[in-house]
Amino acid sequence: MSPHSKTTNNSQSAIFVENLSVNYGDKKVVDNVSFSIDPGTVTAIVGPNGSGKTTLLKAVLGLLPIEGQVSILGAPLHKVRHSVGYVPQRFTFDRDFPIIVEEFLRLSLGRQCSAHRIVTSIKEVGLTPLVLERKIGSLSGGQLQRVLIAQALLHDPAVLFLDEPMAGIDMAGENAIHEVIEHLKDDHGTTILMVSHDIVAIACVADRVFCFNKKIICDGPPKKVLTDESLTGLFGSKHLLHHREHRR
Repeated sequence: MSPHSKTTNNSQSAIFVENLSVNYGDKKVVDNVSFSIDPGTVTAIVGPNGSGKTTLLKAVLGLLPIEGQVSILGAPLHKVRHSVGYVPQRFTFDRDFPIIVEEFLRLSLGRQCSAHRIVTSIKEVGLTPLVLERKIGSLSGGQLQRVLIAQALLHDPAVLFLDEPMAGIDMAGENAIHEVIEHLKDDHGTTILMVSHDIVAIACVADRVFCFNKKIICDGPPKKVLTDESLTGLFGSKHLLHHREHRR
């Protein structure tokens, strides 16, 4: 699919975006973007800092005012919000705050609180129920990220948005997140749209990649899109050298 291609039948798409633009004052940060994403696939958005990746994700989620059309599961977002999960890039909290993981997850469920649902979500992200008794501030970066994904899974979403899920965690944590993403796609058919700067991780887990800098520069499978030429054009030669070192 070319960067400008679009489906004419959004009812068959998990995510459908047409002529989407976002402006911050007089500055256009997302410029007339159109795409559709098939159900049960993982799509990654890559691009340099300040390219508008997170803005695009938030715009599709309905968190920002937009120009254009967005539908999820064939309907406006407000009609299917219960079927959508979101893990933001930053989760800031006081690590000394005395709340355990189970209480944190119960707050997300509210009146629909279910111990079974909480345990199931924790297992889905590769953690044991023992983690539920731990203070959330005691978790490693990788464990916390998986708990945040478990939080997003509490309502069993059909579509999951992840903003930099591998940022700031060690290699073991990254591998665990890879496994979670593959499990959700393969075993649950979850559609995942994620932002990531980790080219190696994207090559492992994504079915499709958008190279993004205010608009979609290139679009396709990782092997065709994540080439030296496209990465140099998108990030510059320094990033290409860093990418090569990580591939060794």
